[in-house]
Amino acid sequence: MNKGLLIVISGPAGSGKGTVNAHLLSTGDFVYSVSATTRDPRPGEVDGVNYHFITREEFLSRIESGAMLEYTEYCGNFYGTPLKEAEEVLASGKNLILEIEVEGAANVKRLYPEAVLILLLPPSFAVQEQRLRGRGTEAEEKIQKRLERTREEIAIADFYDYVVVNRDGLDRDAAEDIRAIVRAEIHAMRRDRSTVDHYFD
Repeated sequence: MNKGLLIVISGPAGSGKGTVNAHLLSTGDFVYSVSATTRDPRPGEVDGVNYHFITREEFLSRIESGAMLEYTEYCGNFYGTPLKEAEEVLASGKNLILEIEVEGAANVKRLYPEAVLILLLPPSFAVQEQRLRGRGTEAEEKIQKRLERTREEIAIADFYDYVVVNRDGLDRDAAEDIRAIVRAEIHAMRRDRSTVDHYFD
């Protein structure tokens, strides 16, 4: 069985990652990676579905033993991808989606060079700001922090393999663009030379 691809999808707040990823997951050939975290569950969150909620001691132990594919510390809590679960999904032939920030994506690329990194963006910075304000759920200070964070992340995002624009009302098209990228990557010569190498067998 062919190994699945590790797909990292990053994007600033307001890029529509959740909606686009939902389209990808709807067909069964993509699996969403459930991250581990040391933060407390929020109302309605389910252990093993939204996150694997573990203690700080357990997380540090996993880091020490090499059991995390990637991890980062944010606002006093650790977040990361369990290595064993990721490997099991990839071995099954399904494509694993990691929805993580730019820092985590850079760590994945260093540890797992064959990963495909995709940056999902709104059509423009102005549109992103409109989307964030349109939510009506965040204070101005938080919106400004998210926008500043976007400037910082875009400035160091050259290591991504692809960029996909998620235009208003066209999130299904953005998902199809990602599917097209994955189809092309599956047939990349650098991933599998077996057909060519054994052509005359």
